[in-house]
Amino acid sequence: MTELDLKSLWAALATRNPGPFHFAALYGPAWAQLYIGDKVKYGHAFLNAVRAGKLPGVIDTGTKKGGGRLYLWQPDGPEFRP
Repeated sequence: MTELDLKSLWAALATRNPGPFHFAALYGPAWAQLYIGDKVKYGHAFLNAVRAGKLPGVIDTGTKKGGGRLYLWQPDGPEFRP
C-alpha cells in the first residue's frame, strides 16, 4: 500500500482557493518526476483517502477531465471538519 503524506497535502490544500483541482496540482512539481506506476499508485491512494474522509472538504466529483480525476476543494462546505 502506498502511503501519502497527509500533512503535506493538508498544507497544500490550505494555500488553495476553493474549487476544482487535479491531484497532480496538489502534489506539486515533483509529480512530473514520478514514474507512471508511482503516479497511478499515489493517485489511487489519494482517491481512497478522500473516500475514507481523511481529507475533509475534498470531494471526488466522479469525473475525469483534462489530466485525470477532478476533485473539488470546498473548505467551508458541509464535508469540512478538520
